[in-house]
Amino acid sequence: MPAAILDPTDPTGPVQGRVTRLALSRFRSYAAAEIRPQAPLVVLAGSNGAGKTNVLEALSLLTPGRGLRRATLGEIALDRGDGGWAISAGVEGAYGEAQLGTGIEAGETEARTRLCRIDRVPVGSAAAFAEHVRVVWLTPAMDGLFLGSGGERRRFLDRLVLAVDAEHGTRVNALERSLRARNRLLEEMAPDPAWLEAVEHETAELAVAVAAARAETVRRLAGLIEATKDPASPFPWAALALDGAVEAAVLTQPAVEVEDDYRAVLRDYRARDRAAGRTTQGPHLTDLLAVHGPSGAPAERCSTGQQKALLIGLVLAHARLVAEMAGFTPIVLLDEVAAHLDPERRAALYDALAKLGAQVWMTGADPAAFDALKGRADLYAVTPGAIAPA
Repeated sequence: MPAAILDPTDPTGPVQGRVTRLALSRFRSYAAAEIRPQAPLVVLAGSNGAGKTNVLEALSLLTPGRGLRRATLGEIALDRGDGGWAISAGVEGAYGEAQLGTGIEAGETEARTRLCRIDRVPVGSAAAFAEHVRVVWLTPAMDGLFLGSGGERRRFLDRLVLAVDAEHGTRVNALERSLRARNRLLEEMAPDPAWLEAVEHETAELAVAVAAARAETVRRLAGLIEATKDPASPFPWAALALDGAVEAAVLTQPAVEVEDDYRAVLRDYRARDRAAGRTTQGPHLTDLLAVHGPSGAPAERCSTGQQKALLIGLVLAHARLVAEMAGFTPIVLLDEVAAHLDPERRAALYDALAKLGAQVWMTGADPAAFDALKGRADLYAVTPGAIAPA
């Protein structure tokens, strides 16, 4: 069955989410820059180091977290600037138009959180932006995902979840803090039993909440992939699974029972965890497993080209899932995605993106790689510190 097509003119389908204006101030290589795209496909072409990825990073900061580079607040500010930076975006989504803004004031690069505003009104965090925009991305740094560490795949997994559940990042951070608190208590010669029980009680609650969100997202994504897989597509489908006991349990047991079981595990493993200096069981160690659907081979055993194609297919499927769950399509960011694709796969990618129904931002060093998109995309030339229509 071919992949589902999201038609933005279909009143029964997801609304097309899009950025109508992006303005940067003192951000990375840009003292000031502004883009007002019209087409659903947006191409940023320029030499290496010109600042193409900086634009995608700005868009990725319209979501909770540290963006596609996982940068600190200080790293984002313009060199030789005053330390502050700002992003302003006009967006359209399920609730119509909105103006989103985020950044930090001058001299506050060590601030714990960045400022966020919707229609000039302050909000608590970028999680509030989720009502108006969702963003998914693929960068060259992700090409080694299937060969990398479990921690890298876990961060990728949590980003998949965060795109459909804006509070997931808050829960993941809270779980990490709770685990650190437990580890510190176990380092003591005679930790207070009541305090240790309280910390483990909190840890189990957070662990189950995190695991449940992961398990549900992967279940939905796997179901969508199965329902829309196309054997003729050059971007093969992936069979997904989670390697985590808590994630497996929440799919078959009530959450309260899973919490009780995990608390018992934490109690039983105290001596072992004290010796190890860390908590050795739990969702903080979960791994995302992927199989190349057509061949049945584990993703990590596939060729580099197969892994890249598999990852592209997975990101496109995830974009469809976000649209299905949010009611509007996400902004899709593809950094240097066409650079290592053969002409046939490149043409197939552009066709797939056109059918996705989402606004897609792409970067590339070679403008010729996007010749097939002339007339279908807004093309911008990026030079150091400046962006102009090509």
